[in-house]
Amino acid sequence: MNNFLYGNDRLQNYETICGGTGAGPDHPGTSAVHSHMTNTRMTDPEVLEWRFPVRVEEFSIRRGSGGLGKFNGGDGAIRRMRFLEPMTITFLSLHRNTDPYGLMGGGAGARGENSVIRKDGKVEILKGNDETEVAAGDTILIKTPGGGGFGSA
Repeated sequence: MNNFLYGNDRLQNYETICGGTGAGPDHPGTSAVHSHMTNTRMTDPEVLEWRFPVRVEEFSIRRGSGGLGKFNGGDGAIRRMRFLEPMTITFLSLHRNTDPYGLMGGGAGARGENSVIRKDGKVEILKGNDETEVAAGDTILIKTPGGGGFGSA
């Protein structure tokens, strides 16, 4: 799970950011997909930028983050957002301290990473469950975990 909340006294938003799924005995994992979540989906970047003072600078597949194996795990995602006014940021996210394990000899997927890049260029690494304040011009960078691989390659 990769939950990303932001807001101020006027506006609030709650997003779930997709990641990679683990591979199975007869299939690779899926890249950049919501899994094990119900009744949720992401808001289109154009809608976010219209409703909130943010700019979605990147939303891409995190190539190479899935674990290797006979069947590779799915790759996670990269989400980079610049804030245009001060907001409070909160993360509730997993696999920042532990590897997304592989099965039956498959390799682990890459851990997720959350960080804030301040407008002066300073980078602050955030925990999986964390909160911080951002100023106008600060950027949040989310790298979601990849899924574990299955079987020896």
